[in-house]
Amino acid sequence: MRQQPALNKRQIREFRNVVYAHYNRHGRDLPWRKSTDPYRILVSEMMLQQTQVPRVIEKYDLFLRTFPDIVSLARAPLREILAVWQGLGYNRRALALKRIAETLTAEYNGKIPSDAEALTALPGIGVATAHAICAFAFDQPTILIETNIRTVFIHHFFTERDSVKDSEIRPLVAQTVDTSNPRIWYCALMDYGAALKKEHPNPSSRSAHHSRQTQFEGSNRQIRGKILRSLVDRRRIARDRLPHEIECAPTLVTKNLEQLEREGLIVAEGRYVYIP
Repeated sequence: MRQQPALNKRQIREFRNVVYAHYNRHGRDLPWRKSTDPYRILVSEMMLQQTQVPRVIEKYDLFLRTFPDIVSLARAPLREILAVWQGLGYNRRALALKRIAETLTAEYNGKIPSDAEALTALPGIGVATAHAICAFAFDQPTILIETNIRTVFIHHFFTERDSVKDSEIRPLVAQTVDTSNPRIWYCALMDYGAALKKEHPNPSSRSAHHSRQTQFEGSNRQIRGKILRSLVDRRRIARDRLPHEIECAPTLVTKNLEQLEREGLIVAEGRYVYIP
């Protein structure tokens, strides 16, 4: 693996100027950027995992109105949380949010820790999400790499390379982070990366970590979503009714019900299933 040479002060200054110039002209007005409340940042970062910004905007305010704090989220039945979550997909994130809230209520007096290591110990929070929370909620100059940030660094510093690893990008992120205002810096990087994806063949596809999203139509993700939608608005449903209701083969319904039960998204009792 080739190591990228360390940047000098002039290179860092010029790079920051490019990023900030774009942000000053085209920075996005996103609802979660209007708050530094750690809970609101947590919710936005969990929603933004593998989900486009416009879809998150549609649900973000409703979710916070329904569950305004950690205690209300911890106490809410999963069925109510999933009812609000519908449309965002990847419903395990909603379950993870509930479990995070329960853990924080029981072990952290309802407070979100500002330490990345403590955050990654919580359900559904990986390194990138933990570092994003530290940056956006606590203004810490963490080393944050996600798809848009990855795009910026590949576009600027790896113009002739494919299969660029995050381990090559990380030192550049560390060198260029604006330690005086990391929260705004990472907002600027993300917005610049989102714009670059529209203007150029997606630079992040040259990342060693890039993978194409699998087709949704006919996938297990689609079947899981249909099952959960059927269960959200009712107390329970008989297993043998589901294949007809969601128009899916019984074997596929059974397979997905078993998986949903293992993950804790549904409960099976006799011939009935329901969301707890």
